[in-house]
Amino acid sequence: MEKPMTEDELLARNLRDAGCTEAEVLLFPALPPREQLRFLSRRRNALLAALHEAQSRIDCLDYLMYRMKQKS
Repeated sequence: MEKPMTEDELLARNLRDAGCTEAEVLLFPALPPREQLRFLSRRRNALLAALHEAQSRIDCLDYLMYRMKQKS
């Protein structure tokens, strides 16, 4: 049976899953709680901006596909 992960291991895994670099994973626990929240907020905002950019690109492709189907 596998040993359960510690809180530190779970935190590191979650940060990696969120796309943080290994340096960020190592730095995060040393930050004061307020800075940790600020870091997580900045990371979330960056991911959300990337998501919106990707959605905009998908919308452009959908429009092009729609126009092409209308012509055929």
